Amino acid sequence: MSHCGPEVAGRLVQIEGSSRPYTVAIVGPPNSGKSTLFNRLTGLRQKVANYPGVTVEHRTGRMQLIRGREVDVVDLPGVYSLEPRSEDEQVTRDVLMGTMPGTRRPDAVLLILDATNLGRHLMLAAPILSLGLPTLVVLNMADDLQKRGGEIDTAAIAQRLGTTVVLASAAKGQGLEPVYEFLGGDVAVPSPLELPVLNQVPACRAWAQRMSSDSYRAPAPPLWSRRLDAVFLHPLWGPLVFMAVVVAVFQTIFAGAQPLMDGVEALIAESGKWLGANLPDSMFKDLLIEGVWGGVGSVLVFLPQILLLFLFIGILEDSGYLARAALIADRTMARVGLQGKSFIPLLSAYACAVPAIMATRTIENKRDRIATILIAPFMTCSARLPVYTLIIAAFIPLGGRVWALIGLYLLGFAAAVVTARILRSSVLKGDRAPFVMELPPYRWPTLRSIGLRLLDRGMVFVRRAGTVILAVAIGLWILAHVPFVAGKAPEIRDSLAGTIGRAVEPLIAPLGFNWKIGIGLITSLAAREVIVGTLGTIYGIENAGEDTTGLQGALQRDLTLGGAVALLIFFAFAMQCMSTVAVVKRETGGWKWPAIQFAYMTGLAYVCAWIANRAVTALF
Repeated sequence: MSHCGPEVAGRLVQIEGSSRPYTVAIVGPPNSGKSTLFNRLTGLRQKVANYPGVTVEHRTGRMQLIRGREVDVVDLPGVYSLEPRSEDEQVTRDVLMGTMPGTRRPDAVLLILDATNLGRHLMLAAPILSLGLPTLVVLNMADDLQKRGGEIDTAAIAQRLGTTVVLASAAKGQGLEPVYEFLGGDVAVPSPLELPVLNQVPACRAWAQRMSSDSYRAPAPPLWSRRLDAVFLHPLWGPLVFMAVVVAVFQTIFAGAQPLMDGVEALIAESGKWLGANLPDSMFKDLLIEGVWGGVGSVLVFLPQILLLFLFIGILEDSGYLARAALIADRTMARVGLQGKSFIPLLSAYACAVPAIMATRTIENKRDRIATILIAPFMTCSARLPVYTLIIAAFIPLGGRVWALIGLYLLGFAAAVVTARILRSSVLKGDRAPFVMELPPYRWPTLRSIGLRLLDRGMVFVRRAGTVILAVAIGLWILAHVPFVAGKAPEIRDSLAGTIGRAVEPLIAPLGFNWKIGIGLITSLAAREVIVGTLGTIYGIENAGEDTTGLQGALQRDLTLGGAVALLIFFAFAMQCMSTVAVVKRETGGWKWPAIQFAYMTGLAYVCAWIANRAVTALF
């Protein structure tokens, strides 16, 4: 049995005169509003990085206080205790204890607890206060507490905890003045009056009850919240509602984004024409127009769709609905040997497989974690969306486009489910771990939180367009212009790029693909959406100076319907992303699993694409 209590009687948070920025860690349970407070404090001055030696991400941001002081704020992974059961919890503990290699121990702690769920969240105060660091306890979501009729005597709880306690709403920016005072060095941290017992959950729970007894009245769950759960968690209506939400989201993504996409496409086309008219004829002009504008511009057209996808994911997550969807999914995942905790990483894989694979660190069961890592790339990430949209718009009639897109998403999910079943009944066979998840209350998402998320994801997409896709477009343009013969560039088919494409053409011809698609399949190993830029560059060079109908028209001339469907199927299954391969290798500790994963997904993609081409060609 170990006892704890901060040994910081009368100590002030001091940063004046320091030669380095003061570091404050934000700690709290999941769904406590921790990240909302972090965004409120740091705004756009934040970055994401990994701790040395582990795959857990952390966000840091710098605050500029009124008196010129600077504070580094670190948003640590959400935890319920400092007894680690997952890599997330281990990282939070190591950082707070000062044992994380290469990372300095925080100077102070902001402990964020949900004021509407204080009975459970207050348990985390015991181990945090035992660290001996100056700590400000922020009881968040004060607006929800007041609306639902709850009450807190913060002075009484502060006296019992032996540290300052404030009631605030990070979402609305209310009650945060004491937080800024704490960061500025104006809040004393007195000694605690009681010492909680650590490492024993029942003892900590009893301690938390004593801390809040006679000082806290828990709010009653709203009637409308209970009614929503009765529908969303219903065995029949819950899955039906979820499917209706999915259909509505994809209908909006396809139809709602089209005017914005047309605007971006027109802007890129007109700017390209203006540059072409005002630049003198030169190799640089050809590179700029055919390579950069033809390659990078072809991908940037799809930015509105990707932002809409992230908008809906953010709304569903911040509203509390996705946690309910995880409970619904747990019933399905039980049939394939997984658990509901795999749902959140798999859902985030619809944005990108890389952070989704890293998100599996919250899964305690090793077999469940590896199985989730191996099937995550089957989920249709945002990088596939430009490929799907381009081909669907070129070959599928208007009325069937939304259903074609939904079908591709379901196809990826079905492949993930079947693969998980195979893994959990063979090489990863083992008992299924129990699924426990705390359901957050329903809340209205804030414009600030959603806006920052969209800005972050938009910048990631644009940054990749300006780095990976730009580099591929320039490299491809160069390969398409060599070897020079008598000072003249060859036809693209006879260039080095064309030679590479024709070399792989016999292998992919049974799928209905030509050498141009072959080049795209090779370059898309860097990132899936690169194939759009590659085809844009190839057709831009091939049709330079001609009046064409754009990339869709070029594909219609070069691909049959069978080849188009096969290309969709290939991208639904193939692991065309070296970043994902690298993160799987890092997460699993070697090349065994990523090699098996890459070979399995590529083989499945080839076989299914071949079947699709033969079937569609025979039917149509």
